[in-house]
Amino acid sequence: MERVTKLASEKPVVIFSRSTCFMCHTIKTLFYDFGANPTVYELDEIPRGREIEQALLSLGCSPAVPAVFIGGELVGGANEVMSLHLNRSLIPMLRRVGALWV
Repeated sequence: MERVTKLASEKPVVIFSRSTCFMCHTIKTLFYDFGANPTVYELDEIPRGREIEQALLSLGCSPAVPAVFIGGELVGGANEVMSLHLNRSLIPMLRRVGALWV
């Protein structure tokens, strides 16, 4: 879990993903369309990705991916991110952490 916390706090927006996950692709595309440049960790392509996935599950991510961190804080998965977007809360969060400049 310490590794997840460290990785998540290194950049304004961090997404833990799997390269074959459709919802992960959708969430990454949403951030890219906003002009944000999230750091993405594809857990099926990196060493110890399985350990990170287990840590995400223990943090309460269910399913484990996509798991989105903004400003080092766990926002949640696809449902939580889409809810924030529909409530018009996501873009202000991204601005606060310096992920968007406009």
